[in-house]
Amino acid sequence: MEPTTDSEKSAIKYKPQLHISKGCYPYPAVQANGAISGGLKWSGWANSDCEKPVQGSQIYSRSDWYKGKWAIMYAWYFPKGAFRASKYNRGHRHFWSSAIVWTDNTNPDNSTILGVSMSGSKGYVKKPSPKTKYIEKGTTLKLDSYIGFWLSNQALRLTKKSGGTQDLVTWEQLTDEARDALSKFDFDADTSDAIFFSSGATVVIPLEDGVFTSILEESYPFK
Repeated sequence: MEPTTDSEKSAIKYKPQLHISKGCYPYPAVQANGAISGGLKWSGWANSDCEKPVQGSQIYSRSDWYKGKWAIMYAWYFPKGAFRASKYNRGHRHFWSSAIVWTDNTNPDNSTILGVSMSGSKGYVKKPSPKTKYIEKGTTLKLDSYIGFWLSNQALRLTKKSGGTQDLVTWEQLTDEARDALSKFDFDADTSDAIFFSSGATVVIPLEDGVFTSILEESYPFK
């Protein structure tokens, strides 16, 4: 979709690159009619049956002002995601990773990156004033999707490595059917170990009402 508003144009301008060190590549989460991806049962290698999609993928975004900063949240859907426990890999059928690019203006012609927050292995990693080696051409943050050590979720981190990009769809550009389906679907219903994951490692779409605002509050990187 062609961007028409400053919000949409800013989301395009600051769309990150995503490098995959380990695990699935991102896939579309929902169809226009509201059909949600079936995901993949957690088994085999972390990237089995979910390597780079032939038909391309999507990155989703939602933006708003928060404490005087323009926050652009980007979210990627993975058909399965890793959670390491003891010496065995365990995981979810569905998984979401997200990053928030903090800028000083909604106008893409008069804004700059102030900071970034990324979904880490435990909570959000906050980076005010990220180093230029992680930013291409002053606008494109380079992120890496990886799997950490024991008791770690699949997570994002800054990287110097170039990655791929996906077609951007903003929360507002989704059809009503798609947005409603994403908000109501239980992405945490199927894990490899329901008892283990009841300890707090849950999977939710970060863009939905309520969750979006709470993540901005949790991930705010400035004093």
